[in-house]
Amino acid sequence: MTVFVNAAFAFAGTELCGLAAAETQNPRKSLPKACKQVFWRITLFYVICLTLVGLLVPYNDKRLIANSSVDASASPFVISIVNAGIKGLPSVMNVVIMIAVLSVGNSSVFGSSRTLAALAASNQAPKILGYIDKQGRPLVGIIVQLIVGLLCFLAASPKEGDIFNWMLALSGLSSIFTWGSINFCLIRFRRALYAQGRDTSELAFTSQVGVIGASWGMILNITVLCLQFWVAVWPLHSKPSATAFFSSYLSVPVVLAFYIGHKLWTRNWRFYIRAKDIDIDTGRRELDLELVKQEVAEEKAYYASLPIYRRIYHAWC
Repeated sequence: MTVFVNAAFAFAGTELCGLAAAETQNPRKSLPKACKQVFWRITLFYVICLTLVGLLVPYNDKRLIANSSVDASASPFVISIVNAGIKGLPSVMNVVIMIAVLSVGNSSVFGSSRTLAALAASNQAPKILGYIDKQGRPLVGIIVQLIVGLLCFLAASPKEGDIFNWMLALSGLSSIFTWGSINFCLIRFRRALYAQGRDTSELAFTSQVGVIGASWGMILNITVLCLQFWVAVWPLHSKPSATAFFSSYLSVPVVLAFYIGHKLWTRNWRFYIRAKDIDIDTGRRELDLELVKQEVAEEKAYYASLPIYRRIYHAWC
């Protein structure tokens, strides 16, 4: 298992802000705030925290690798607190970790159930998965997700370490595919928009980094997949083997199998759609475009009138 798989697994879920914002009453206002919060949360909980932990915990501390991969006592945060001699705080940290795990489970139920419903709506999954109750919940998708979630009881198996590694291999790089697809979709969407004689002024929200940022992100994701393939074929400090390959690259053949299977099932062999033929309106909320343009213009004028520190705060927060 390489650092790319572990890192992708750790960062998975940051894209859910877009999925959640789609169900809000006013995505034009909620989505920008959600995206900015994701940036600051990554900076705070990943970059800053990991930097501090890296300064407090030696890389060769036996407690990092001596315990089970699902043992909270192996957490570098707990180890750093123990090293500092602070009594009672390690238990508090374990509680925080457990709450964080529950939060991840909650977001996973939300994201996967909505994804199943969307797949059903686009005829890429059984229709029953698209059932929505009166309160707007995809009940069948939630039930299916909860049933799959019972796999967590495999943690009680004597082979829980191997099981965790294989599930990590399956889910880790899938995030790279997700992020790469998001970048690719934005690039193609913008291209279709301009090819059909339209522009971003009719959009309720536009990415701050735009096509350039999406292109850069896509290049980075492809680079990670290529480097991961290299490590999977020629693993470090061990001989090449099927086990080493699939433990590092399992997500890729699974994604390809689903893609090819979908093509065989639907018998749709069209691999490319011209920008001018892309449907960019189906599923879109009914909006008064002139009203949206007016609101955007008024907001820009309002923020332009604010002091510079307020404008900086709005741009970043």
